[in-house]
Amino acid sequence: MSVDRPSRFVVAWAAGPRTADLAVQVVHTTRTRTAGQAGIPWISDGWDIYADVIPEVYTDAVATAIPGHAWAILHQAPGLNLTQVVKQRRRRRLVRVDVQAPIGPVVAQPYTVHIERLNGVLRDRLACLTRKTHAFAKTAAQWDAAVGLALFEHNWVRPHPALRVPLPELVAVHRYRRRTPAMVLGLTDHPWTFGEFLTRPVPHYVRG
Repeated sequence: MSVDRPSRFVVAWAAGPRTADLAVQVVHTTRTRTAGQAGIPWISDGWDIYADVIPEVYTDAVATAIPGHAWAILHQAPGLNLTQVVKQRRRRRLVRVDVQAPIGPVVAQPYTVHIERLNGVLRDRLACLTRKTHAFAKTAAQWDAAVGLALFEHNWVRPHPALRVPLPELVAVHRYRRRTPAMVLGLTDHPWTFGEFLTRPVPHYVRG
């Protein structure tokens, strides 16, 4: 499942059996990490559970302003929609692709090409994701660490050619400014290095 945003920034991910709990986890984490927890466009395959989980996670209880009434009204977050791309196959051959919108209007680019490309990139960079490998992850913690590190590199370290912008003049023979997804979203002003990642202080919060 992907979010309709041009920066190609991976906001959240979850691994495990494809159950409703997995969908709730990734959708809830995505909303938590979205500015203002606003509604956003979602793109997915035809798995029915998305149409149930997404509106549930993006529904808020708003207290009424009517005197004498202590109840709330449920409101769906504005801007939310879900577009699903359903592939119809016959004897393992693709015969038709149906685009449907269970929530809101169909987005301008409804296909899951970006997330499928990302899956290919992860398989290329992570030995534990390749077929017939001897470098498989032996525990869930190893799997999470490997995928999390690869996504950090995708978001913060590696500039994406599609995100580059022309420079007003040549800078050290460069015509374009190379940008990472994190730079496009304004989270940083330069591509990170793994040295910065490993030496950056992380605040510790103590629960009271």
